Amino acid sequence: MDIAALQRELRAFAAARDWQPFHTPKNLAMALMVETAELQELFQWLTPEQSRTFTQDATAHERVGDEMADVLLYLLQLADHAGVDLEVAVRRKLAKNAVKHPVP
Repeated sequence: MDIAALQRELRAFAAARDWQPFHTPKNLAMALMVETAELQELFQWLTPEQSRTFTQDATAHERVGDEMADVLLYLLQLADHAGVDLEVAVRRKLAKNAVKHPVP
Protein backbone atom coordinates (compact mmCIF):
# COMPACT_ATOMS: atom_id res chain seq x y z
CA MET A 1 0.00 0.00 0.00
CA ASP A 2 1.42 3.36 -1.04
CA ILE A 3 0.37 5.68 1.79
CA ALA A 4 1.67 8.85 0.14
CA ALA A 5 -0.19 8.05 -3.10
CA LEU A 6 -3.42 7.44 -1.20
CA GLN A 7 -2.99 10.72 0.66
CA ARG A 8 -2.48 12.57 -2.64
CA GLU A 9 -5.60 10.93 -4.04
CA LEU A 10 -7.60 11.89 -0.95
CA ARG A 11 -6.32 15.50 -1.18
CA ALA A 12 -7.42 15.67 -4.82
CA PHE A 13 -10.80 14.10 -4.00
CA ALA A 14 -11.42 16.68 -1.26
CA ALA A 15 -10.19 19.57 -3.40
CA ALA A 16 -12.50 18.62 -6.27
CA ARG A 17 -15.43 18.94 -3.86
CA ASP A 18 -14.16 22.06 -2.03
CA TRP A 19 -14.00 20.13 1.25
CA GLN A 20 -10.60 21.48 2.35
CA PRO A 21 -12.08 24.04 4.80
CA PHE A 22 -13.76 21.19 6.67
CA HIS A 23 -10.73 18.89 6.75
CA THR A 24 -9.10 20.17 9.91
CA PRO A 25 -7.33 17.78 12.27
CA LYS A 26 -10.20 18.20 14.78
CA ASN A 27 -12.91 17.41 12.24
CA LEU A 28 -10.99 14.50 10.75
CA ALA A 29 -10.37 13.01 14.22
CA MET A 30 -14.08 13.30 14.99
CA ALA A 31 -15.04 11.70 11.64
CA LEU A 32 -12.53 8.91 12.32
CA MET A 33 -14.28 8.16 15.60
CA VAL A 34 -17.70 8.11 13.92
CA GLU A 35 -16.48 5.61 11.35
CA THR A 36 -14.86 3.49 14.06
CA ALA A 37 -18.19 3.45 15.90
CA GLU A 38 -19.94 2.33 12.70
CA LEU A 39 -17.47 -0.56 12.43
CA GLN A 40 -17.99 -1.44 16.08
CA GLU A 41 -21.77 -1.37 15.61
CA LEU A 42 -21.55 -4.28 13.16
CA PHE A 43 -20.09 -6.50 15.90
CA GLN A 44 -21.81 -4.95 18.92
CA TRP A 45 -24.24 -7.67 19.96
CA LEU A 46 -22.49 -10.70 18.50
CA THR A 47 -21.07 -13.41 20.69
CA PRO A 48 -17.32 -13.97 20.43
CA GLU A 49 -17.94 -16.98 18.19
CA GLN A 50 -20.43 -15.10 15.98
CA SER A 51 -17.88 -12.28 15.59
CA ARG A 52 -15.30 -14.80 14.34
CA THR A 53 -17.60 -16.05 11.57
CA PHE A 54 -19.52 -12.84 10.82
CA THR A 55 -17.57 -11.96 7.70
CA GLN A 56 -18.11 -15.37 6.12
CA ASP A 57 -21.38 -13.92 4.83
CA ALA A 58 -20.64 -11.93 1.64
CA THR A 59 -22.85 -8.97 2.58
CA ALA A 60 -21.38 -8.73 6.07
CA HIS A 61 -17.88 -9.08 4.63
CA GLU A 62 -18.48 -6.13 2.31
CA ARG A 63 -20.01 -4.01 5.07
CA VAL A 64 -17.07 -4.66 7.40
CA GLY A 65 -14.63 -3.93 4.59
CA ASP A 66 -16.40 -0.66 3.76
CA GLU A 67 -16.27 0.52 7.37
CA MET A 68 -12.64 -0.52 7.74
CA ALA A 69 -11.82 1.40 4.57
CA ASP A 70 -13.61 4.48 5.93
CA VAL A 71 -11.55 4.27 9.13
CA LEU A 72 -8.31 3.96 7.17
CA LEU A 73 -9.20 6.80 4.80
CA TYR A 74 -9.92 9.19 7.65
CA LEU A 75 -6.76 8.09 9.47
CA LEU A 76 -4.71 8.75 6.32
CA GLN A 77 -6.26 12.20 5.96
CA LEU A 78 -5.71 13.02 9.62
CA ALA A 79 -2.06 11.99 9.39
CA ASP A 80 -1.65 14.07 6.24
CA HIS A 81 -3.16 17.19 7.82
CA ALA A 82 -1.29 16.70 11.10
CA GLY A 83 2.05 16.13 9.37
CA VAL A 84 2.48 12.63 10.80
CA ASP A 85 4.43 10.12 8.73
CA LEU A 86 2.40 7.01 9.52
CA GLU A 87 5.10 4.55 8.53
CA VAL A 88 7.59 6.21 10.88
CA ALA A 89 4.98 6.46 13.65
CA VAL A 90 3.98 2.80 13.31
CA ARG A 91 7.56 1.54 13.36
CA ARG A 92 8.36 3.74 16.38
CA LYS A 93 5.26 2.49 18.22
CA LEU A 94 6.06 -1.16 17.44
CA ALA A 95 9.53 -0.65 18.93
CA LYS A 96 8.01 0.93 22.05
CA ASN A 97 5.53 -1.95 22.35
CA ALA A 98 8.36 -4.49 22.12
CA VAL A 99 10.08 -2.82 25.08
CA LYS A 100 6.85 -2.45 27.05
CA HIS A 101 5.74 -6.03 26.37
CA PRO A 102 8.88 -8.18 26.06
CA VAL A 103 8.71 -11.84 25.15
CA PRO A 104 8.71 -13.85 28.40
